[in-house]
Amino acid sequence: MKAAYTRPFLTAALIILADQIIKIWVRKHMAIGEEIKFLGDRGMLHYTENNGMAFGMELGGELGKLALTLFRIVAVFGIGYALVHLIKHKYHRGLIMMVALILAGALGNIIDSTFYGIIYNYAGIFHGRVVDMFYFPILSGHFPTWFPMWGGEEFIFFRPVFNLADAAISIGVIMILINQKRYFKHETPEESNPNSEMVEE
Repeated sequence: MKAAYTRPFLTAALIILADQIIKIWVRKHMAIGEEIKFLGDRGMLHYTENNGMAFGMELGGELGKLALTLFRIVAVFGIGYALVHLIKHKYHRGLIMMVALILAGALGNIIDSTFYGIIYNYAGIFHGRVVDMFYFPILSGHFPTWFPMWGGEEFIFFRPVFNLADAAISIGVIMILINQKRYFKHETPEESNPNSEMVEE
């Protein structure tokens, strides 16, 4: 039974470690706004920090920041409990691994928002900023002038800057949505049929 717990939690731990290594390296070797291109103008490291949710979205004000961090912590406990429940009740291995990815991503960003302010001496506990760095502006151009609301304005896909933790959460959620019929397929446990025993006798 212990082996069933090892793979998902080890996977989560490795993702958290890799996420933190990348963030620490970026913070140490790059200035905010600096870019290191590895796919020309279509893929780069772009160092930025945000006070809020995944992909740079924010919840306003200091109170909002505190509420978001505390919510993340509560959510992680819930996700962790769900992961243990799924393993214990032998749910689909794919589902278990995807929940492990979501847990890893949530924990990766919690470390930033909980401790980075203290570690890097710019804010108190629970008020740290999340480090983001991956930027893939694959498509860019302008909306047609006739386009509602954004006519003539510039568009970029994919605009958000994100980190490995964000990617882990997104992959986990998307794969669960895509494979939900397979992951949540109802399987009844095998039970002995009383009639079959009578036949055998």
